[in-house]
Amino acid sequence: MAVNRQRALLVGAVRKNTYSDNLAELVALAESAGAMVVDRIQQKITHPHPATYVGSGKAEHIGQRAKKNKADVVIFDNDLSPAQIRELEEIVGVKVIDRSELILDIFASRARTKQAQLQVELAQLEYVYPRLTRMWGHLDTVTGAAASGGVGTRGTGEKQLEIDRRLVKKRIIELKKELVKIDERRIREIDTRAGLFKICLVGYTNAGKSTLMNALTDANAYVEDRLFATLDTRTRQWVLEGSKKVLLSDTVGFVRNLPHQLVASFKATLEEAVNADLLLHIVDVSVADAHDQAENAKKVLDEIGCKDKNTLVLLNKADVVAKDSQIELLQTIYPDAICISAKTGMNLDLLKEKTLEIYAGGQATLRITINAADGKIQNYLESTEEIINRNYGDNTVILEVRIGKNQLAEMQRFKPIKIEPIDNLFEKK
Repeated sequence: MAVNRQRALLVGAVRKNTYSDNLAELVALAESAGAMVVDRIQQKITHPHPATYVGSGKAEHIGQRAKKNKADVVIFDNDLSPAQIRELEEIVGVKVIDRSELILDIFASRARTKQAQLQVELAQLEYVYPRLTRMWGHLDTVTGAAASGGVGTRGTGEKQLEIDRRLVKKRIIELKKELVKIDERRIREIDTRAGLFKICLVGYTNAGKSTLMNALTDANAYVEDRLFATLDTRTRQWVLEGSKKVLLSDTVGFVRNLPHQLVASFKATLEEAVNADLLLHIVDVSVADAHDQAENAKKVLDEIGCKDKNTLVLLNKADVVAKDSQIELLQTIYPDAICISAKTGMNLDLLKEKTLEIYAGGQATLRITINAADGKIQNYLESTEEIINRNYGDNTVILEVRIGKNQLAEMQRFKPIKIEPIDNLFEKK
C-alpha cells in the first residue's frame, strides 16, 4: 500500500510502564515513505483489544481526528491482525495500515538490484497472504444454495479469494527458487574471498554506515539522510596498512520491530554479517534514543546468528552532539567504543589502528620455508603480510615474515614445508 503524498494520522498504543518515544520513529518512517504527518495519537493500554487493538471508543476518537485533519490514511505503530484492520477501517472511515506494511512499502520503493526487489516482493507476499480475506471481504457471498456447499455456488469474493491464494502461493514458491539461485552465486563469490579478512558494517538505519563505507573505501555508496536509503549489500577492499587489505561490506539497516518477513527474505543479504570476521556496529549518537537503537540492532544480529561475533562499536556523528553527557553515557555502556565522525573523518585513523590490531590478533615474526613452485602461498603472504627477508635454496624459498595470529591460522591451509618462530609470543603491537 503506497502512502506517497497522503495525509497520515499516526497512532501508537503502548503497554503501561513501557518506554514511549512519542512516535518519533514512526514519524520518520511515514515521512520516509512520502506521507505528510498531520496528527498523532498515543495511548497507554493494559493489553491489546482483540477487535480494534485500542478499543472501540478510542477507534471512534481516531476516526473523528482523521476527519478533522482530512487524513487519507491512519498508520499504527503496532502490528495488527487482518480482522483488526478490517474493523478499524469500518469505524475510522479511511485506510488503516500497520507498522509492518509501512516498512514493507518503504523497502519496495528503495529496492534497486534484482536481488533486493525479489526479497522485498517475497516479504510483501508473505505479509499479504493471510490478509487476502480482508481484501475481498467487500464482495457479496451468494447465500441459499451456497449453504449446502454445492459446486459453483460460492460467492464472487470466495472464489476470487481462492484464485488469489493459489496465485500468491505459486509466486512465493517461484521467488524462493530465484533467491536460492542468487544465494548459490553469492556463496560461490564468498568462496573466492577465502583467505581475506571480512568486516561488515551493521547498525540502525540512517546511522551512517554508507557514509563510513565511502570514507574508508572508494565505494561511492548512495547516501541520503532518510531511513533505509541502502538496501543492497556492497563489498569493497579496505587497505589497512601497506599490503594488509580486508573486505568491507555494507548491509541493510535495522529498525525496531523489523517485520519478520523482511528478516526472513533478506536472510541471504544479512548473512554477510554472519560470515564476517569482525562487525563494526555503527551507533548514531546524535539521536536521543541512541542506546535503544543500538540494542534493537543487537537483537536483530542475535536473531540471525551473530550473538558471539567479534564486534567493535563506533559512536558515529560525534561531531554534532550537543551534550557531551550523551557520549559519556554511551561510552560507559560500551567502554571499548570509538567516537568517530564518518562525515568529517574524525578518529578514522584510530578506527583503522584498532581494526588492524583485531585483524592481526597479535603478531609474531616467523621463518617460513615453502616449495619454490608453490605460488599460492607466496602470493598470499606478499598480499597480506610484511615480508622482512627472503632467501632461496634448492627448490625452496625461505621467508621471514611479520604475521598476525589470525592470518597464521588461515595460511596453514596452504601447507608450507616448515614454520619456525623467530619471536615466540604473539605480542600486541
